[in-house]
Amino acid sequence: MNDRAGQLMHDNAEELANLLAQASGFAPQVAAAANKISNALRQGNKLLACGNGGSAADASHFTTEFVCRFNKDRRPYPAISLAAHGGDLTAIGNDYNFNDVFARQVEAFGRRGDVLVVFSTSGRSENIRRALLAAAKCGVATISFLGKDGGTCTGLAEVEMLVQSKTTARIQEMHQLLLHTVCELIEEQL
Repeated sequence: MNDRAGQLMHDNAEELANLLAQASGFAPQVAAAANKISNALRQGNKLLACGNGGSAADASHFTTEFVCRFNKDRRPYPAISLAAHGGDLTAIGNDYNFNDVFARQVEAFGRRGDVLVVFSTSGRSENIRRALLAAAKCGVATISFLGKDGGTCTGLAEVEMLVQSKTTARIQEMHQLLLHTVCELIEEQL
């Protein structure tokens, strides 16, 4: 049992280290995302975020860093995780279609000048694709954190951070690094 745990830790750490070696290549996208969000918040707009499963948790984590704080004590900023409202999700899923759970909320809450951030480790989530399309129609800026080959969401966001790995856990770990770096830059800018 200890041998297997040791081997898993070694293999996972090695895979993550290989991805981390590529992290500085994301600097232009991280800077663009931070600028887009900080400009929106400075102008009184809000941040929306969404994802499914673990990516829903990432979306909630991301918005919390704005409503509460990241590193520094500062004023709160308006940020909403579209994955956090059980009533909205279940009503839209039941009355319309689960593929529309985020797009309908973008239409309800999104205004020109706002920013939508999506998380999808596969890029193949139809509800994420539709949210990006709805945002474009509403004049909401878009940022995507994607994984694998980006799937059907590739090319739909204004700023795209694609972690090219086949392992969902490693993609999520890289997304955490990227989103924390975005938060740190935004706090410096605000």
